[in-house]
Amino acid sequence: MSRQLFALFLGLLLTFMASAQDKLPFNTEEITRFDEPWSMAFLPDGRMLVTEKKGRLLIVSQQGEKSLVGGAPDVDYGGQGGLGDVALHPDFANNKLVYLSYAEAGVGGVRGAAVARGTLVEEGRRAQLQNLQVIWRQYPKVLGYGHYGHRILFDNDKYLWISSGDRQKFTPAQDMQSSMGKVLRLYDDGSVPKDNPFVNYRQENPFVDGEAIYQQIWSLGHRNPLGMAFDLNGKLWVIEMGPAGGDELNLIKRAANYGYPEVSNGKHYDGRPIPDHDTEPQFAAPAISWTPVISPADMIVYRGNLFADWRGDALVAGLTSQGIVHIKFDGERATEAARYAMGARIRKVTEGPDGALWVLEDERAQSEGRLLKLTPKRR
Repeated sequence: MSRQLFALFLGLLLTFMASAQDKLPFNTEEITRFDEPWSMAFLPDGRMLVTEKKGRLLIVSQQGEKSLVGGAPDVDYGGQGGLGDVALHPDFANNKLVYLSYAEAGVGGVRGAAVARGTLVEEGRRAQLQNLQVIWRQYPKVLGYGHYGHRILFDNDKYLWISSGDRQKFTPAQDMQSSMGKVLRLYDDGSVPKDNPFVNYRQENPFVDGEAIYQQIWSLGHRNPLGMAFDLNGKLWVIEMGPAGGDELNLIKRAANYGYPEVSNGKHYDGRPIPDHDTEPQFAAPAISWTPVISPADMIVYRGNLFADWRGDALVAGLTSQGIVHIKFDGERATEAARYAMGARIRKVTEGPDGALWVLEDERAQSEGRLLKLTPKRR
């Protein structure tokens, strides 16, 4: 390509990108960049904890200044695995507890998701996570590098919710003696609440044995649940990647079975069909299903006032869709309202203390993932 043609092409591309940015309802400001960022959570003073898949945990100011936190767990990095989600205990202001999810190596090449918690201590030359303790492990550990899920979320009653992917093994999502392909509900120390729906499952199924994994389960039949959020009425919504087609947004109900791999609105990657949800009404059907897929990576429900028209709506980070998907709720129903093209794979959307949106891009080819701050455009 001649220099003249290249210059013309570049000019047209920049014009197109500027036009696309003009159509967005927010201003976009780059704050800093990371090496494979995965998640973030705001500290009470407005700084952020940010995870990178290769195992680094960082404290980041809103101006982009970074400092490394020591004491993070050893992670099994590879494929979709590594350091994952980060969340603060609801009483963080008093107990300084930080929760991390990650891929953990086992014996003989197997691996699985885990959740650990430690106390954030900011004394001396750098911050440290002290007294790190594993409070949950995905069971069983298996071969492979995909579908860990491992989003973590606290509710208003301080229960800990964990999304656990099927690890690309299909059938464990229906196995009550496996925590794969499930949404789990625990106390903050990893113990099981006595009012979980399957606590008495063994009494009703006397031939079941194992490690009583069923007691952790709130719902089952999930594939790769990567986003969890409570709406303003306290309903739990989970968004998950489908196979070839059939990404799902599900309203999570106690003891409900969402059908995977028995049903899906997608099909297997090799082209083999999977029965649709409407063929098996005993399984809970999604509120929204996407084909072509959006490849959801995370979800929040917006609670602020800065984007006043969006209060109570969901915002979904899209990977292959390279943008943010805006969803509106109406009781137990949900509809896609808009998509905002970001020109990059979006890994995480978080609401900041003042209602601004903070966005982590997934790792770009040949470059680092950016941290962006989004604020409304003036009308």
